[in-house]
Amino acid sequence: MTTAAPDISLNSEPMQPRILIADDQQDVLDALRLLLKGHGYRIETVNSPADLLAAVTRQEFDILLIDLNYARDTTSGREGLDVLSRLREIEDAPPVVAMTGWATVGLAVEAMQFGVSDFVEKPWTNTRLLEILRKQIGLGRERRARAAEEKKAQQEAILHLHEQEREIAEAKAIQEKLLPREIPQLSGYEIAGAWRSAGIVGGDYFDVLPLNEDALGICIADVAGKGMPAALLMSNLQAAVRGLSSASVAPHRLCKRLNSLVYQNTASDRFITFFYAQLDGAARRLSYVNAGHNAPFLVRRDGSHERLREGGGVLGIFDTQNYEMGTALLQPGDRLLLFTDGVTEACNAVDEEFGEARLLRLVQEHRTHGASSLQETILAAVSEFSGGQQADDATLVVLAVCE
Repeated sequence: MTTAAPDISLNSEPMQPRILIADDQQDVLDALRLLLKGHGYRIETVNSPADLLAAVTRQEFDILLIDLNYARDTTSGREGLDVLSRLREIEDAPPVVAMTGWATVGLAVEAMQFGVSDFVEKPWTNTRLLEILRKQIGLGRERRARAAEEKKAQQEAILHLHEQEREIAEAKAIQEKLLPREIPQLSGYEIAGAWRSAGIVGGDYFDVLPLNEDALGICIADVAGKGMPAALLMSNLQAAVRGLSSASVAPHRLCKRLNSLVYQNTASDRFITFFYAQLDGAARRLSYVNAGHNAPFLVRRDGSHERLREGGGVLGIFDTQNYEMGTALLQPGDRLLLFTDGVTEACNAVDEEFGEARLLRLVQEHRTHGASSLQETILAAVSEFSGGQQADDATLVVLAVCE
């Protein structure tokens, strides 16, 4: 019989193909060992299914050349099929070439369904056997190489994801530190604030800034969009507000400067709704600008209310924009509520929004509460309404004028 050498270098030990042969006939094992060693293959032989499975779990092979008929049953190939079933459970099992002297079409089809790569009938033709082995070893090595590349890529993706998660967690921690840890207070007033991000980081923002011994700056903002881009823009806004705000800079002038900065440093599809007020504690006067933000509720002691709407457009759309300043005189018992749309647009199970009307009624009903208590009441009501689901960042600032 003529034979053909495998297309593999015999001078490179790591590339020398390793074959595991399983057969219960010693003369078959001897013949195959003699043939394959002469063509540069490294051979290991076993004569039972149990020894085959043990060898596969113990070391790596390029290919398995196995008989389907053993001592238990010499005609059906059932024992060989049982081995194939067990091999399928082994991760990265090598390709299998099956041999049998009692081949049937049905057995061959069933063996293929169990993952057999090719089929050889006994007695074999050396040329045909070597050709099949060479082909299947090449295909197996290609599959393993692709699998190794995919595994490496998957591991790199997991590492990249973990790195992203770490960076985002750090960003969240930084963002939370930028928000006021302790809210400055003025005699005769109580101020409370809450920030709840829908994601790991968010685009909402609030701040309370001491301007002098008897004046505070109070602001709230909502950056268009979510996630890291919104959080970065929010952080830039916060830095700008803290850098520009002072008792000598009126709210309308502050907003004009902020608008120019936001316009120059953000993409055209980004903008910020913003509300900024200066509280003169002694005069009980609130001077404010509303730059396209949800108009805050000023609820009076008797339950009547007004909305703080004076101002102008959102920040960042136009290069130059002028703002009108509004003024509100505060009285004992008044409650001022600043909020973002994550509060009013929270939805229940039937997609109904919490809404501004419900929020106003809630403030009116609980207008005798202090700032912290009123804030907690509102957040609890919104959470109950939405079933604890939060689709957008939600931020509140409550100012209570003491009696």
